[in-house]
Amino acid sequence: MSFSERRNTTRWVIIFISFLIISLILWNTYTFFQIFKNEERLKMRLFANAQITIVNANENTDVELPLQIFSNNTSIPVVLMMYDQVVSSKNVPDEILNNKKKTKSFLNNLKNENEPIIFEYAPGKYQKLYYGNSALLNKLKYYPIALLLIIFLFGALIYNFYKSTKMATQNKLWAGMAKETAHQIGTPLSSLIGWVEILKTEDIDPSITTEIEKDIERLQTITDRFSKIGSVPVLEEHDIVAETLNTYEYLQSRFSKQVSFSYHAPKELILGMINPTLHSWTIENLVKNAIDAMKGKGTLDLQIEQDAHHVKINIKDSGTGIPKKQFKTIFEPGFTTKKRGWGLGLSLTKRIVEEYHNGNIKVLHSEIGKGTTFQISLNKKMQ
Repeated sequence: MSFSERRNTTRWVIIFISFLIISLILWNTYTFFQIFKNEERLKMRLFANAQITIVNANENTDVELPLQIFSNNTSIPVVLMMYDQVVSSKNVPDEILNNKKKTKSFLNNLKNENEPIIFEYAPGKYQKLYYGNSALLNKLKYYPIALLLIIFLFGALIYNFYKSTKMATQNKLWAGMAKETAHQIGTPLSSLIGWVEILKTEDIDPSITTEIEKDIERLQTITDRFSKIGSVPVLEEHDIVAETLNTYEYLQSRFSKQVSFSYHAPKELILGMINPTLHSWTIENLVKNAIDAMKGKGTLDLQIEQDAHHVKINIKDSGTGIPKKQFKTIFEPGFTTKKRGWGLGLSLTKRIVEEYHNGNIKVLHSEIGKGTTFQISLNKKMQ
């Protein structure tokens, strides 16, 4: 048997034992409830006998014990009826007894809890004893529900702990795979750089080697991105406008001419503490997401604005749009509307912007059939 099979078997054994323990607890609780209920009915029969003794008492009858039985009942509500009239009561509020409608409703409730005791106190004369459950018995009745609720909450806590542990393990695995991927890409990249240098010595159009160098540089950037997964990135002072436009213009040259790119940005420097590699990844994810939403055809506009403390990057597409109810869920890991893909792009983008750069990302505006605008807000470096 493999380790995985043994672990699954152990898990099912633990679940079975837990279920067995819960079942035993509930069964014992039910048994105790029935025992207490029977004991209370015996007390009420003694109560009825005491009533018979008192009703038929004469000057020679010892009524000390019946009176003691009456006085000892401090928790069970009792109503003694004869010919639909209340003869006496115990542990019942006066506001109920003084209202016929409330009395009738109260008696029905007592009857639902326990069958009334009918007894003959004199030849041909009967009384009916209504009684309810004591406070202790009522608490015991709700104990299984409270127990199940506690078990449910405890199970949910264990599940969340297990899920968090599993997620943390998966995150470590993905981080390790990403770093290994970056390491593996590094070897052919070094070789490509060498081949480009050889091509430069040949009689080849310089624009070709220039474009190859751009792609190699891009691959190096991607390698750098993967190597940073799982690590705390270093933030440095950079011009946010320049870093954003560098990535945007590179992507513009690599996509179909059916996508019309445009941008509007300030001419002056806007300095901020960012990680250029991760910031470039953010812009690339949003641009690719926009082009996917447009199915590779439409208009894509980037606008950079600023206020006193923030720089805001708006990326607007003419795609299918996003329903308002999905404005937040699209940033959750695994959420995707595409047939292919793992739904990690926007989740990763949100993490880069908010956790690493202390910024904010949101759907600024979206309209079905007309397009979507994403907005990134980053802190400016104050002069």
